[in-house]
Amino acid sequence: MADVKTQSAKKEEIQREWWIVSAANRRLGRLAAQVATVLRGKHKPYFTPHVDCGDFVIVVDAAKVTLSGNKMRDKIYYRHTGYIGGLKQERAEDLLQRSPETMVRRAVWGMLPHNILGRQMIKKLKVYAGPGHPHQAQQPQPLQLQ
Repeated sequence: MADVKTQSAKKEEIQREWWIVSAANRRLGRLAAQVATVLRGKHKPYFTPHVDCGDFVIVVDAAKVTLSGNKMRDKIYYRHTGYIGGLKQERAEDLLQRSPETMVRRAVWGMLPHNILGRQMIKKLKVYAGPGHPHQAQQPQPLQLQ
């Protein structure tokens, strides 16, 4: 048998690209899963689990994202202030009106590793409520989602 070595990506060899995707009329969970895949770098042939191989992703029109069924009314987002009795809750429709960027970011964060590597990956996600974004200089390519 030939000596076949496993290739491992190194931080210096990674080439990052910029992608743009519109969240208008897309389901939140499916959008978040596919964005998380690109942020992790699993779409690249040299994907390495312990290295941040992913690309930058710009999500526009976050205010037009949808949820299936009655989730817009029934889904509740929780957070804690850190004080006694400080559990706060907010319905999905209220969060979408108040801060649609937060809703998309939380969905994507739930699909990334919850460690130092995941915190590096989430910084490459740029979310905007409307159709505009300040990243024209990076020349983002449209991301085709299934």
